[in-house]
Amino acid sequence: MAGSTLGTIFKITTWGESHGTGIGVVIDGCPAGLALDTADIQSYLDRRKPGQSRYTTQRNEEDTVEILSGVFEGKTTGTPISMVVYNKDQRSRDYGDIASYYRPGHADFTFDAKYGFRDYRGGGRSSGRETIGRVAAGAVAAKLLRSLGISFLTYAKSVGPVEISSFDPDEIPKNPLYMPDAAAAQKAQAHLEDCMKNHNSAGGVIECRINGIPAGIGDPVFEKLDANLAKAILSVGAVKGFEIGDGFWASQTDGNTNNDSFYMTKQASVGKQTNHSGGTLGGISDGDTILLRAAVKPTPSISSPQKTVNKAGENIDISICGRHDPVIVPRAVVVVEAMAALTVCDAMLLNMTARIDSVMDFYTSGKDKAASGNTDI
Repeated sequence: MAGSTLGTIFKITTWGESHGTGIGVVIDGCPAGLALDTADIQSYLDRRKPGQSRYTTQRNEEDTVEILSGVFEGKTTGTPISMVVYNKDQRSRDYGDIASYYRPGHADFTFDAKYGFRDYRGGGRSSGRETIGRVAAGAVAAKLLRSLGISFLTYAKSVGPVEISSFDPDEIPKNPLYMPDAAAAQKAQAHLEDCMKNHNSAGGVIECRINGIPAGIGDPVFEKLDANLAKAILSVGAVKGFEIGDGFWASQTDGNTNNDSFYMTKQASVGKQTNHSGGTLGGISDGDTILLRAAVKPTPSISSPQKTVNKAGENIDISICGRHDPVIVPRAVVVVEAMAALTVCDAMLLNMTARIDSVMDFYTSGKDKAASGNTDI
């Protein structure tokens, strides 16, 4: 199977199935010398693990990560970093019936159409559990970026029809939906209770703010920063839409409204009076906050009756059993953040060779340090 690798310099390959032995990732291209331990990774995985609240699947998994290679004495070695999370509470029997039919909203049909074979235990590689590897790798990318002054703030902007109307970043970890608006979180929980009573599910929108990215990151044609962010975010199975800046709303405005006026800041740098662009112009970062959104579809596994077909070509009615999230949004918040971190990290490393003066400064500085006896470069 092709398509399990992302990145050019900071490159990741995820592996494993939802009901296999485990899920993991290999990171190639992480610079040596980055302080890293399992706690750095686990804090991210804990944000996506099941069983956090009644609005997530009750699959009992601690999702404890093990670092198998690439780290020695608390620092990365520059060699591939391999990480694994072992599956411990898979119930493959819950999925025995679906071997003979296609679940609406899932990849069962398309997987069969492509490969003529599929792992029906929880969806195999198409399962949301595949995102464990992405999140583990994203945690490493985010730590590298923190050393460069780049930070992420990611949260649920809406759940179902309920959208935030105020913004308090301190509120995000205080409610199970990761919403920065306590009142909206309560309304959203009430909506989810109705969905659960009706054996139904909900979707929502995740918003991510990336601060500290300098101007000049990304390329102007096929490797645009916003295009690569879109590819990364849309590669998450439940995401069906992507926006940056004003997004689709920009199509309803005019140039006077949508253009961001420039001005000189007190620090004698170029600033913007507004941020309709969402932090990119021509595919290259403009130094402002990167603002992106991901539209997440309702969980397709619902226990209310649905119509489908089986592999014998018969029309049938089904009701899906098992342990499923009534809403994917809360656990997907960290997945969106991880994919954004991976994209930005790769773009930052790629940018090091964009200008000859940067290359010369790096190697000239290295020679100067070597001549002085200081080889810590």
